[in-house]
Amino acid sequence: MIDLEVPRKFRPLVTQARGMAEEVFRPISRKYDRAEHEYPAELDLVSAVIDGLADSGQGQGAGASSSTRAADHGADSGAAEGDVAAVGSGRTKASEAGNKNGSNLSSVLSILETCRGDVGLTLSIPRQGLGNAAIAAVASEEQKARYGSRWAAMAITEPDVGSDSGAIRTTATKDGDEYVLNGEKIFVTAGDRAELVVVWATLDRSLGKQAIKSFVVEKSNPGLKLVRLEHKLGIRASDTAAFHLDNCRVPAHDLLGDPEIRIEGGFGGAMQTFDNTRPLVAAMALGLTRACLDTTTELLAGQGITADPDVPIWRQNAAAAQLLRMEAEYQAAYLLTLRAAWMADNGKPNSLEASMAKAKAGRTCVDVALACVELAGATGYAETELLEKWARDSKILDIFEGTQQIQLLVVARRVLGYTSKELR
Repeated sequence: MIDLEVPRKFRPLVTQARGMAEEVFRPISRKYDRAEHEYPAELDLVSAVIDGLADSGQGQGAGASSSTRAADHGADSGAAEGDVAAVGSGRTKASEAGNKNGSNLSSVLSILETCRGDVGLTLSIPRQGLGNAAIAAVASEEQKARYGSRWAAMAITEPDVGSDSGAIRTTATKDGDEYVLNGEKIFVTAGDRAELVVVWATLDRSLGKQAIKSFVVEKSNPGLKLVRLEHKLGIRASDTAAFHLDNCRVPAHDLLGDPEIRIEGGFGGAMQTFDNTRPLVAAMALGLTRACLDTTTELLAGQGITADPDVPIWRQNAAAAQLLRMEAEYQAAYLLTLRAAWMADNGKPNSLEASMAKAKAGRTCVDVALACVELAGATGYAETELLEKWARDSKILDIFEGTQQIQLLVVARRVLGYTSKELR
């Protein structure tokens, strides 16, 4: 049974992540929000610390390189819109003892803390991208050894395809010992900064999702062309790229996982990767929500307004009552996210729970961030505090890794027992 207390073995990790948020990320948050597309050099040290913790075993499994292949869940679990860097998407087999706290839970807890500092900076930590998670989850041992220490972005989303990742048009045609990739990819998080790009492409459009595979492409490949970097509403510290693949030749041994098209296998391990990474995006939303609530609580306390959970809401100041309501929404999203991560660690199918967590946390984050700007008045709207920046950052957390609408669609399919073809 899930224990709602932070496991003792993860507490040092949580403390370190909190210190990173407060001492490293927040002081430079405004700087890199203004200097969009400039690489935060401070993250090199952060990355070195994370690598050192992982090598010493003190990282408690958090990090993209610790992810493992997910079990097959059967029906389609939904599609993603936008590609997001995500830390630690591993699923582990169920513990014989009945309870395991592994890399999914540790990553959720640490990401929540770092995103109290800055979501964009968290997304920009080298070697902690969704591409790294895909390599660790799907790759062979030889591929993991070759690419495990390099920074990989993930290229899924395409123009005119929207939220249906199963309808991607980028093709991969076998030509001797190589595959030739052609197509376009947009909204690739860390696409400019990463060394590698994991590209999703189809071996046969007529077969739909079953023919989709992922390929590791070197950024130096002449067939992979960076088209532009996006200017964004929020998370400006994180670069977001668009690519064009023009007869991009990739060695056959850089196809991740099984090269065979298996009709019964659906998306292979691809969609289960989302089942593991969606709780991590939920954790990002939780971190930003927590930052907004804590800052607004402090600002209101400075004006003599405090919330008392032991006093009925109708007897409290309107602002204090709203804080209590938002706190309740936060706690609900937090518990859903913990459950989804715990299920992943214990080998339990969690597509429903992952989408519930992502939908609840994303919506809560946007609602709370905007409400906190309003509660703080002129201070919330000005750059003297980070509230206005957090409000801008919040929206993407309800969009990428599957939009709010997609998450609700996945939940409906799971609850009603419909497939993706029966309920669209």
